[in-house]
Amino acid sequence: MRAWELMKETLWRREYLWIVHVIWLACYGGFWWLLLPDPEEFGNLLFLWGGLLLPLALSAGIMGDDIASGRICVLVTKPFWSGKLYLYRLLGLSLQGALHFALAGVLVFVLHVITGKSAMAGVGRWLLSAWLLFNTFAALSTSLSVVVKRAHNSLLLFVATLTLAVVAGMLLHSLQGHVLEPLVTGFFRYPFPPLELLHHLGKGDYTKETLTVGGWQVATSVACVAHSVLLTAVYAGMGILLLTRREFLSQRE
Repeated sequence: MRAWELMKETLWRREYLWIVHVIWLACYGGFWWLLLPDPEEFGNLLFLWGGLLLPLALSAGIMGDDIASGRICVLVTKPFWSGKLYLYRLLGLSLQGALHFALAGVLVFVLHVITGKSAMAGVGRWLLSAWLLFNTFAALSTSLSVVVKRAHNSLLLFVATLTLAVVAGMLLHSLQGHVLEPLVTGFFRYPFPPLELLHHLGKGDYTKETLTVGGWQVATSVACVAHSVLLTAVYAGMGILLLTRREFLSQRE
């Protein structure tokens, strides 16, 4: 019961959070209704608006608010392990994301039936890619919230993501054709949130591709999903480690 209450709290801890879901869904619907996009155009909106920006809006201060107010001392009283609090909060965000993208899929299907225009082909891939990206950024933002006061974790992650994208783009452009280009590409592609890989997954670029891993043939799309899940687990593990090693004050910081 306590686990369910902590997961529900990720939605109701701030009054505006359910409004965020409504606004995001309205944007999807308005984009589909007014512009009648093809699946890739709609997928790009879903991927960036829902996969990148939505988790930042929902996770602002998700741990930092309780730490700053001293409430965390009540939440993690013994024998309750503080790592469970992190897991329940992250799971609550992930369930919110799953429900959000399920509603988005139903919404665009209904609009597709009503308008009789645009195509639904590939929308399912985009929904999956957006949800995987959502989980990755939710885990990273929640981990940052352990060490960053209040709601500054989301702003910090947003700025860091933009900065990293600009730096990576400039560096890779300057290294075109250079022997170090594959090494630098791998450095930016694999340990950081998998924007590029999941975007290719949503577009269907990996549908017929396979990788050879230890003599086994593995679908590239499966490897991409596994990489995203692994990154989410690593980011979450970092947050749990930080949270369990912190000492908290019962009074407001």
